[in-house]
Amino acid sequence: MTTATGTYTPKPGAAPLPRMIATQAALETRMLLRNGEQLLLTIVIPTLLLVLFSSVDIVDTGTGKSVDFLAPGILALAVMSTAFTGQAIATGFERRYGVLKRLASSPLPRWGLMAAKTASVLVTETLQVILLTVIALALGWSPHGSPLAVLLLLVLGTAAFSGLGLLMAGTLKAEATLAAANLVFLLLLVGGGVIVPLDKFGGAQDVLGLLPVSALSDGLRDVLRHGAGIPWGDLGILAVWAVLGLGAAARFFRWE
Repeated sequence: MTTATGTYTPKPGAAPLPRMIATQAALETRMLLRNGEQLLLTIVIPTLLLVLFSSVDIVDTGTGKSVDFLAPGILALAVMSTAFTGQAIATGFERRYGVLKRLASSPLPRWGLMAAKTASVLVTETLQVILLTVIALALGWSPHGSPLAVLLLLVLGTAAFSGLGLLMAGTLKAEATLAAANLVFLLLLVGGGVIVPLDKFGGAQDVLGLLPVSALSDGLRDVLRHGAGIPWGDLGILAVWAVLGLGAAARFFRWE
C-alpha cells in the first residue's frame, strides 16, 4: 500500500544559515531601537551633547568652530555607546534571563549569534552616523579627509568596543554589567577626548591617549578636521584593543 505525498507535506529543518543570521540581526536591531534606555545612550545623549556644546561656548576647543572639534568626538562616542555600553547591557541581561542559553541550543550556531549581534551594531551605528552627520552639517561642520580612513577607524573602533562589551557581559553579573558599563561610558566621555581636548589633562594626556575612545576620536579628528591621511598610530591602538578584547571575550565568555 502506498501513501500519496500531499502538496503541503511539512519539510522540517533549519533555514539556511545566512537567512538565520539576517533574521536574528533584524530582531536584535528592532529590540535595540525599541529599548528606551538604549535609545537614550545611542541617539539622544550624543545628539544633545553635539548641539549643546556646538551652540554654547562652554569648553575651550581651540581655534576654529567648536563643531569641527566636537563632531568627530561625538561620532566616536556614538560608536562606544552602541558597540560597548548598549551591547554590554543588553547581552548581560540576555545572559541572566537565559536567552543566550536557549539561543545557543537553536540551529543558529554561537558564532552566528555573535555575527547577528555585530550586524545589528553596525546597522545602528550607520543610522547614528547619518543622523549626527546631518545635525553637524546643519550646525556648520566642514569635514575633510579620506572616507576610507574614516571607515577604517569606525570599523576598528567597533571591533575594539564590541570585544570589551562582550567580555564584560560574559563575565560579570547583569547588574554589575549595567553599573560598570554606564560608569565607563561617563568616565570615557569626560576623559577620552570626546568633548574636552586631551591637552587639558596635562601629563595624563599620554596615558589617556591610549584609550580606545581617545584613539578613535583623535583619529577621526585628524582626518575630518585637519584632512590628514591614514592615522596609522590611532588605528594601531584600536587594533590592539580589538585583538585583546575579542580574544578575551572568546576565551572567557560564559553563556549562562
